[in-house]
Amino acid sequence: MSLLDLAPVVPVVVIEDVETAVPLARALVAGGLPVIEVTLRTAAALEAIGRIAAEVPGAVVGAGTIRTAGDIAASLDAGATFLVSPGTTPSLVDAMLASGVPFLPGVATASEAMAMAERGLKELKFFPAEAAGGLPYLKSLGGPLPDVRFCPTGGIKLTTAPDYLALPNVGCVGGTWLTPADALAAGDWARVEKLAAEAAGLRG
Repeated sequence: MSLLDLAPVVPVVVIEDVETAVPLARALVAGGLPVIEVTLRTAAALEAIGRIAAEVPGAVVGAGTIRTAGDIAASLDAGATFLVSPGTTPSLVDAMLASGVPFLPGVATASEAMAMAERGLKELKFFPAEAAGGLPYLKSLGGPLPDVRFCPTGGIKLTTAPDYLALPNVGCVGGTWLTPADALAAGDWARVEKLAAEAAGLRG
């Protein structure tokens, strides 16, 4: 099945303390969001991916902020089952294709989306969504690129996610609002589970 069809919202998670990884992932899965993107923005990220993969049944954990072939190798070694990049280069796409796992290459323009489609890649991350034109831009891409689907990420909130999900060329959205820093710091997993449940219910 496509990554875009597993859940309406993919939590985009920045983990500073590896000890929070497992309870955080358990709360997200319990709330109905099994697909979790752990960004490679912290020193704890790779170990966090490994712990989630090993200790959280039902979690589909992947690595975000993939920029190099080295990032891909390290993420797969850690246990990531999918990859997400903020943008794309020819060499990065080659490496992602060679990885053997599902991935969402990042694009922000029609030209970049067309370049990915030429490579046979028609499920893409649209980033940074709000800054790159948001709803109007994605709606406009639907006409000339009807066979390309997106996971917009960047600046999306619970209040705006339904509008994105209503677009025919949007399969799911990525969001950071599901894991607020104060909830993580306090270990408030009940709050995270509640936010996940709200997001999981966005598309019935």
